[in-house]
Amino acid sequence: MSPPHTTAPSRRRSVGALPLALALALMPLAAAAQQSIDKVNGSITAEAGQQYGDLETVNGSIRIHENARVRDAETVNGSIKVAASAHTGALETVNGSIRLEETVTVDGSMETVNGSIFVGRQGRVSGDVETVNGAIGLVDADVGGGIETVTGDLTVGAGSHVRGGIHYEKPSPSLIRINTKRRPPRVIIGPNAVVEGALRFEREVTLYVHTSARTGPISGATAVRYDTDRAPAE
Repeated sequence: MSPPHTTAPSRRRSVGALPLALALALMPLAAAAQQSIDKVNGSITAEAGQQYGDLETVNGSIRIHENARVRDAETVNGSIKVAASAHTGALETVNGSIRLEETVTVDGSMETVNGSIFVGRQGRVSGDVETVNGAIGLVDADVGGGIETVTGDLTVGAGSHVRGGIHYEKPSPSLIRINTKRRPPRVIIGPNAVVEGALRFEREVTLYVHTSARTGPISGATAVRYDTDRAPAE
């Protein structure tokens, strides 16, 4: 009678150890790929095609290059610029602009106090877009949340889609004193643009809505319709 077939213990151990050894070997690479960068003074650059955790600085700009992946990016005094096809979490600055080139995806909100926001073609922002003093521009872009501002101009450009409405807050007394000589903000809803939800204006604005655009209910402003490629010049 032949002895019962058994698996050699050494072979069983070596086969079982392979996944563990592979995981241990990849751990340093994964940690490096998700590294976070935190500074007080100085700019931060996320290199093209690389993966990062959070990027944070106080005095400095943040540059995210093509196809990079970043969890969140935040600065106080500096701008944030994101190159084509990058993927990020929330983007936030206090004194600086935020600019997205084409086909950028933001899983979160975009917020600045003193600075403009621009979202390029086929850009996607899942959260809100907010400024206090700064223009907002969308070009064939999709915003999953709403747009909120106080004093800045707004262009929801051709083919853009804003799912959470638009809200212009009433300026504080200090902002009113600072901006007494400025014209009212100019708000443009361009050709084939869609704004779901309400458009609420708690301050004076000049509102232009293209005849091909679709919006939710408008309160606090009277829409001027136009059918040309560009809104009327003032």
